[in-house]
Amino acid sequence: MGRPQTSLEVRKIMDCLRSSEQIPMDEMVPSPESLATKDYISSVHSSRAGEAGQKPDTGNIEEAESSLRESGCLNYEEARALLGRYEYQKGNIEAALHVFEGIDIALVTPKLKLSLAERVKTQKRRSQSSSTPPLSIHAVSLLLEAVFLKAKSLQALQRYKEATQSCTVLLDILESSLPAGLPETFATDCKLQDTLSKAVELLPELCKLADAPREAILSYRRALLHQWNLDIQTTSRIQKEFAIFLLYSGAESCPPDLRSQMDGSFVPRNNTEEAILLLMILLKKISLQWIEWDPSILDHLSYALSISGGLKTLACKVEELLPRIIDRQEMYLILTLCYYGGGDDFTALNLLRKLLSSTEDHTCVSGLLFASKVCTEIPDCSSEGIIYAQRAIESLQERCGELLGVANCVLGLSLTAHSRTILTDSERVKIHADALKSFESAGKLTKMSDTNIMYHLCLENAEQRKLDTAVHYANWLLKLEVGSTLRGWMLLARVLSAQKRFLDAETVINVALEQSGKWDHGELLRTKAKLQIAQGQVKNAIETYTQLLAILQVQRKNFRLGENLKALGEHCRTLELETWLDLASIYIKLSMWRDAEKCLSKTEAVSSYSACRLYTAGLLNQSKGLYKAALEDYSNALAVNPSHVPSLVSSAVVLRKIGKQSPAIIRNLLTEALRLDRMNASAWYNLGLLYKEEGLGSALEAAECFEAAILLEETEPVEPFR
Repeated sequence: MGRPQTSLEVRKIMDCLRSSEQIPMDEMVPSPESLATKDYISSVHSSRAGEAGQKPDTGNIEEAESSLRESGCLNYEEARALLGRYEYQKGNIEAALHVFEGIDIALVTPKLKLSLAERVKTQKRRSQSSSTPPLSIHAVSLLLEAVFLKAKSLQALQRYKEATQSCTVLLDILESSLPAGLPETFATDCKLQDTLSKAVELLPELCKLADAPREAILSYRRALLHQWNLDIQTTSRIQKEFAIFLLYSGAESCPPDLRSQMDGSFVPRNNTEEAILLLMILLKKISLQWIEWDPSILDHLSYALSISGGLKTLACKVEELLPRIIDRQEMYLILTLCYYGGGDDFTALNLLRKLLSSTEDHTCVSGLLFASKVCTEIPDCSSEGIIYAQRAIESLQERCGELLGVANCVLGLSLTAHSRTILTDSERVKIHADALKSFESAGKLTKMSDTNIMYHLCLENAEQRKLDTAVHYANWLLKLEVGSTLRGWMLLARVLSAQKRFLDAETVINVALEQSGKWDHGELLRTKAKLQIAQGQVKNAIETYTQLLAILQVQRKNFRLGENLKALGEHCRTLELETWLDLASIYIKLSMWRDAEKCLSKTEAVSSYSACRLYTAGLLNQSKGLYKAALEDYSNALAVNPSHVPSLVSSAVVLRKIGKQSPAIIRNLLTEALRLDRMNASAWYNLGLLYKEEGLGSALEAAECFEAAILLEETEPVEPFR
């Protein structure tokens, strides 16, 4: 007999929906099992076999029954909310949406706000209010859940803008009614807090789906800044998703509202700073064990701090993590990357030494390769880098061929770095041969497909003046990179210039200029200007330098806008300094000293204590015949940078012309220059002159110096290969 009664009650509710009337509670069957439950059970039994249906939320049903019993009747909107929820739970999204759309939310909004406000007042006074709210708290919860489910239904039907509007209405009602947040006691009486938490988390996602990035950012901030009484897990999820959106969406965020900023608090100036702040908060929660460890949080923070020049800050945050949170080996490698990226090579190397000295990590391949790479940056540690690379190769035998190729490449880099510290020519030649052999092995193991290995293979051949082979590898590198990076184009142009194919090299640079962005034209234009000078096109070179300075001026204005571009800004300043000095050198050779002085004056604002600037000032004085002033400039340049080879050679030249110093001092300057740069043709030539004129060496030694100078000059590129 249960089924006819249920059908009768369903007809009464549907009649109510048509007439917008209310059904008195005494006309409903006073059964312990509600009409909604019976209706749902009958619908499940009547569905076709194999159809998976979602179980009803019995808590929602009991809540609805409480609402009906409290109010004594079921009104039109509540009936639609209840039936719409059943349709949604059964997976009938379109039917559920049709039911929800029949609810006039604008009509019930004043009642909802008044009921919520009265509820809060009652709880504050801890007594019954004199005025009865128009809706029970369970009816309020039922109607607001209907608004939320409507938004979910619209989302499922890909009507994202409408879903966003529906979700916004829900939060507007709660925010205006409860400015201090939802009281904690509400959660024990109804599921309003659960609906609120889901809606707060849903709104930003809907904004993103609706392609409204600005609204998404505002909704994220609204979720985090308003008093919603969210649990810590929900808040943490929102913080993480907001940080990811700020980092990778490409949307420009506006500064937070002034009302949300406390006096003296840090105010993020851009997306990256706001994302870093959120991710640091999450790491703090992990350290306090409020939330579980999530490795992706550290990954995103590492990216954010690396692009903003905050690697040492990242190191501090990693050091704050408890040992059981992050693996020891991973922690050491991350810290090493931080200090290495921050320019502290010695601290990075000491960390790796400590890691590799432990018994469980002494064969850590990534640590060994990284240690070898860091050693190449420290001249006194180059031999230690060779040992680390060899240990990595031993650990990788009969394992991954690709990684073994990388290890051989790192060994080649270590050998090349070590060769610069060797004094005897025979040993240096042997080490260069071993380095080239390592690079060739690396290329074979990686099937000539690793662009980094191909770059170093080309570079090593070029420095050993095997130029035809170097051109072959440079073309292969361009093919692998599809011309996507500047280093391939630059290296090919330099190798061609060493072959005195200046026109071909300029053509390569012109192609690179066409395929690269305006902001990448700086180094390309400088190389082009030098190629034009080598061809005797001085006027064209000056025009090219002028074009380069115009680009640098625009870049400099942009770099002032934020600290995120600090590293790029430093590169821009260095390139500007070199450009003015190149122009000054042109005017010095043309004996246009006033123009040269103007160019030098421009460099004072960029870097007044640069060794290159002091050296160029010395060239100007030397060209004027002011040898003492020139020698003082060269001495100042060497005081700034004792390894500045051009100043060493020019000092020797000036001392020879003055004739007041012993030949031994001049020879020491030239041999020191050759120790630092064995490929310096000018140093070899002047050493040959010294041997010939002063009788410090045999005629054979002088001839060998002249021969080396001629060979190097014939294969000298317009710019150093490295």
